[in-house]
Amino acid sequence: MGDIVAYLVVALVGALVTLVANRPARAISLRVGYTALPDDRKVHTRVTPYGGGGAMLIGFCVALLFAFLIPTLRNVITSSHEMIGVLLATGVIFVVGLVDDFRDMSAPAKVAGQFLAASILYFSGATMYQLKLPFAGFVVLGPSILPLITAIWVFALCNAVNLIDGLDGLAAGIVAIASGTLCVYGLRLETLGLLPATNVGPLIAALTCGICVGFLRDNFHPAKLFMGDAGALMLGVLMSASTMVIGGRTPPASGVTFFFFAPLLIPVFILGVPLADAVWAFARRTASGQGFHTPDKNHIHHRLMRLGHGHSRTVIILWSWTALLCGFVLLPLFDTRANVFIPLGVMVLVIALFTWFSPLRGRLRRRRGASEVDDERVAR
Repeated sequence: MGDIVAYLVVALVGALVTLVANRPARAISLRVGYTALPDDRKVHTRVTPYGGGGAMLIGFCVALLFAFLIPTLRNVITSSHEMIGVLLATGVIFVVGLVDDFRDMSAPAKVAGQFLAASILYFSGATMYQLKLPFAGFVVLGPSILPLITAIWVFALCNAVNLIDGLDGLAAGIVAIASGTLCVYGLRLETLGLLPATNVGPLIAALTCGICVGFLRDNFHPAKLFMGDAGALMLGVLMSASTMVIGGRTPPASGVTFFFFAPLLIPVFILGVPLADAVWAFARRTASGQGFHTPDKNHIHHRLMRLGHGHSRTVIILWSWTALLCGFVLLPLFDTRANVFIPLGVMVLVIALFTWFSPLRGRLRRRRGASEVDDERVAR
């Protein structure tokens, strides 16, 4: 992992540029009315400017230009058209999110924008080539199924990041931790000879981590700046691209890790919090007959706040869960003896989550029942 210093420098440049861009982005957003207004389904109580997505986009572009000045990273960028495709897809999804922030787009229009970004990634080659499936081994993805797989993955991560963006600093912090982990993971695979040194995944992940860290300065509670759908969807595309070109390129020899179903489980672990929230939201809204994009206040972070945790504490708890899940990914890469303990650790996590949230569901049912009784008494 001798080149990790170059990736750290690029991430630092992205963080600094984003940090500097936050202030003008905030001023411009306030001037043009690009703001988030408080309402019943939102946690914030004051008018807050969007514009964080624009600041992060500027940080990403400037840091990418800086990376081009470093010989080793220039080889990564110029070895294929993948980075150009990532840049174009990022720009397209940013515009889609920007339009949605100004005027709510219909769900089909937003999905169409995500599929367009996925198509750009596919045609530029920034996608996965194979999957390891249970009892089937490695399955090479052909051109007939690959566009669909790419579109589904981009859709899943874009909406996962967008749905978790409900508290100050939550989405940016989770993506920073996950992308930083993915960068280290990819560089470690390169050192082990399991990925070529020209794989663009670690560079995309390093850039993503940097811009998220720079944005957090003005986004942590109480937030002065929001990323909006423009920023959330952009981070979703960047995470989908980096996970696909790392997780979808790892050869069968990758048995050095505990991920028997790798690379399928790698992005699922490092993005476990937003993906779990997205899956639960889809199941919950489908069961109630609502559309997937119908907003509510039953996400993981809302539930934690109803448990009595404050705004900042809830964010830090979910950051900690993300860091813990990322630790499960990295530890076996550096010490294969950890493989024995990983399944036990996962079981402990599942039991802890079940124990944690089950009493909450019971209390919520009792509260709803008591509220209904009170309403009946008032009506009488």
